[in-house]
Amino acid sequence: MMQSWYLPAFLAFFFWGLWALFPKITTSLIDPRSALFFQALGAFAVALVVLATLNFRPQLDARAVPLALLTGMLGMTGGIAYMYAISRGPAMLVSVLTALYPLLTVVLAWLFMGESVSLRQWLGIAIALVAMALMAG
Repeated sequence: MMQSWYLPAFLAFFFWGLWALFPKITTSLIDPRSALFFQALGAFAVALVVLATLNFRPQLDARAVPLALLTGMLGMTGGIAYMYAISRGPAMLVSVLTALYPLLTVVLAWLFMGESVSLRQWLGIAIALVAMALMAG
């Protein structure tokens, strides 16, 4: 039986795979800042449609709202960095390098949140870094 998270994970894989490629084409036609502007508008439009469809009402929490805003700021800052990188470098290498961001998440979660990382998982991280070095070389 398929786990409940498989389909959403596959959809994220699919949509993010396309998301990582389209900026290469877009930034050959317009500058990375303009590309990010229109990407943000597209993201906002999808968010509005999805939230309206779900009859969404935001929850307010004095601790969570600033963190959520910071998350959006970090994501968009990463987005502009990605746009500049993809406009100047090969899509294969830029997309693979930037897709290694979960490695930073794992290390930070281990250091600051006390999440456990097994030896096997550390080995996986090392292999991912070696794979990137091999692709870049």
